Amino acid sequence: MRGIRLLAAATILLGAVVGPASSDDPLKVGFIYVGPTGDHGWNYQHDQGRMLVEETFGDAVDVSYAESVPEGADSERLMTQMALSGYDLIFTTSFGYMDPTINVASKFPDVVFEHSTGYKRADNVAIYNARFYEGRAVTGHIAGHVTKSNVVGYIATYPIPEVVRGINAAFLAARKVNPDVEFKIIWVYTWFNPPIEADAANALIEQGADVILQHVDSTAALLVAEEHGIWAFGQASDMSEFGPNSHITSIVNNWAPYYVERVRAVMDGTWQSTDTWEGLSTGMVEVSEISDKIPAEVKASALAVRDAIADGSLHPFTGPINRQDGTMWLAAGETASDGDLLGQNFYVEGIDEELPQ
Repeated sequence: MRGIRLLAAATILLGAVVGPASSDDPLKVGFIYVGPTGDHGWNYQHDQGRMLVEETFGDAVDVSYAESVPEGADSERLMTQMALSGYDLIFTTSFGYMDPTINVASKFPDVVFEHSTGYKRADNVAIYNARFYEGRAVTGHIAGHVTKSNVVGYIATYPIPEVVRGINAAFLAARKVNPDVEFKIIWVYTWFNPPIEADAANALIEQGADVILQHVDSTAALLVAEEHGIWAFGQASDMSEFGPNSHITSIVNNWAPYYVERVRAVMDGTWQSTDTWEGLSTGMVEVSEISDKIPAEVKASALAVRDAIADGSLHPFTGPINRQDGTMWLAAGETASDGDLLGQNFYVEGIDEELPQ
């Protein structure tokens, strides 16, 4: 495994309480990351949560992490190793860790697992996710306003519902303020690969994009945008320092309070398998400081969109909305259910790209 290091809302309940009510030994907690903690994006932000756990609980916890762990067999071997080594709680923080987490959890019923962005649960496996699409609606709103070419580029990872949902949310918000905007989408089939992400950003610029949105983990797209003098948005963490002129805002994933809460639950014996999906209203999703380089009225309207989503007066998926093929998905005034969003596998009408299957 490359780069491995081990170092010292809406909630649905399932099953019985799991975990020790008390112990004289420190609670042993592990975090598994799909990319490096230095990506300044997805993995970096999860690791900020790990550090807050250590700061909050001190000697009462023994916390370790592994970075750049490939999804699949490598991750399953590492989870097994951790369980055999006496870990009490293991956070697995990428969609592709879902089946390995379930497989290992079934063999170690006394170990608590928490899986991020998946949908499979067990008595000793909870799942948690953030409503990233809410933040993407804000970035789409801004992109629709600031584009001059009416071409917005989008760097996507894998065609899973989380990513498709984000593209649709951004596109709908952009089209709402700019009916002429179009999205160009490049699928890179990786969460973290800066050279590939940079190539995708350059390809989008060649296609006329003057704004870049991304659902990848590195800062490569921002660096390319900075070089070409166009707008771009960060992903998962505040990436403003990497594009002082190009960066407008970032969608920030704030996992830290959740990690502290779940560790505390295991420590006091109240942990239960839950399904958590929170967003702007609770702060699990945040929108970083919006650049003053964009027009003041655009910044003000973006903040109004953010606040309306947070207080529930605006849902990013409110009809009328058709599927890409023109068939009705949501009638006028109807909002998408969580079930519809979690399984979203189609583009909305107006996106001319082909969705990979």
